[in-house]
Amino acid sequence: MVILVVSLVLVGAGTTYVVRTAIENANTPSNPLALPDILAGDPAYANPEIDAMKAQAAQKLKGDKLKEARDGQKPDLDPVKIAKKAPGGGGFNPADFPPGSTPDPGSNKALGRQMAAARGWGDAEWGCLERLWDRESHWNERAMNRYSGAYGIPQSLPGSKMASAGADWQSNAATQIKWGLGYIAGRYKTPCGAWGHSQSVGWY
Repeated sequence: MVILVVSLVLVGAGTTYVVRTAIENANTPSNPLALPDILAGDPAYANPEIDAMKAQAAQKLKGDKLKEARDGQKPDLDPVKIAKKAPGGGGFNPADFPPGSTPDPGSNKALGRQMAAARGWGDAEWGCLERLWDRESHWNERAMNRYSGAYGIPQSLPGSKMASAGADWQSNAATQIKWGLGYIAGRYKTPCGAWGHSQSVGWY
């Protein structure tokens, strides 16, 4: 009899909790996530605002090259600067690079080739990826675009998007490459698809 009473009390208490929680949830104003917020972590998601920023940066570089050529100056064909401090953004604070760390584009490129091969991308796709990131960042994990602020080996805009591949996105070449390969696969299918787009419009 005691067990039956205890059981009824527990069932009643549980039912009361469920009903009360349901009423509270029904009375709470809804705050649905906007689609851009939901898709922000998806590297394949094409954000029109960010794409416009990339296009503007490419246009500004082109304009500066023409101006320098008209003025008889030797044009600076390289939009990349090497950051002394890793950028923040997206809730991340700027980070100091590890003491004594020196970017090693040659090692980064070798790592990139291995990671691309692990995705099943052969020599032709590797050639496209090598040329793409040679132009974008010289395979330097500290590379920052002076026009748009895009950062890292794959030139993520903003750089903090690469946090989806690892918390050490500001200084770890492997994390940056992992994110960049995912971005290319999701949006362009292959490195040659990304390279073709970059050749056509000046960004990818």
